Amino acid sequence: MMAAIASRLAGVEGVVGVSLGGSRARRVHRPDSDVDLGLYYRPPLDTEALRRLAAELTGERVEVTEPGGWGPWVDGGAWLTVAGVRVDWIFRDMDRVRRIWEECRAGRFEVGVQSGHPLGVYSHSYVGELALGQLLADPAGELAELRDAFRDYPAPLRRALVEHAGFEAPFALSVARKGVGAGDASYVAGCLFRAVGVLAQALHAAAGSWLLNEKGAVAEAGRLPGAPPDFADRAHALFALLDATPAGLATVLDAADRLVSEVLEGVSPGGG
Repeated sequence: MMAAIASRLAGVEGVVGVSLGGSRARRVHRPDSDVDLGLYYRPPLDTEALRRLAAELTGERVEVTEPGGWGPWVDGGAWLTVAGVRVDWIFRDMDRVRRIWEECRAGRFEVGVQSGHPLGVYSHSYVGELALGQLLADPAGELAELRDAFRDYPAPLRRALVEHAGFEAPFALSVARKGVGAGDASYVAGCLFRAVGVLAQALHAAAGSWLLNEKGAVAEAGRLPGAPPDFADRAHALFALLDATPAGLATVLDAADRLVSEVLEGVSPGGG
């Protein structure tokens, strides 16, 4: 069914190709997981044609956004239910994907604020989505060409993400200490989340593995070579142990400091 939908999407003006993404592309989905279809496009995108197709597929009027309608990084798209299956159309600007790839090759990345992404959207996820996706429609072969290039994780990006974690994770824990005396568990938790998130980014980068978003990132990082023993269990335990007492918060941060040190030692050049 998805291949047939992708074929029809590829016939809409502006659509370059369609890729299956998310957990289904990586075959780690649950039975109730959404189907994520990446609609790679170049402006002008015929959103009216997309609305007509969405209504035909669902039997009802469906909101399809204009590009940018969901924010600066998620871009836009639509949420559909087709034959009882939740199907998400997610817009991706082809020219932007190419620009981000050049940034990755130069060792540069951005972290954008976006609803639904508490750590922020890392720009290289645009590359990772296509690198890990399954092509469903690619009339001109442009997606396949890019995906082949994306399979080699750029060494400059790897270094940049590891260096970023080397500063950001210890800094997050140091400022978390400012909330200990007041028993500010929520502030400490936020700092812990940021520290753990950048560690997951660094572990993926060191392994040359694309990380797409925060969901499942800690568990995935724990399975990578170079991760400390029981990384995921130890990272998750930090949040389970949080309480609002100064002594309790200090104990959690001490454990977090040890985990950060082990990860950074393992991913640093010559480490591990």
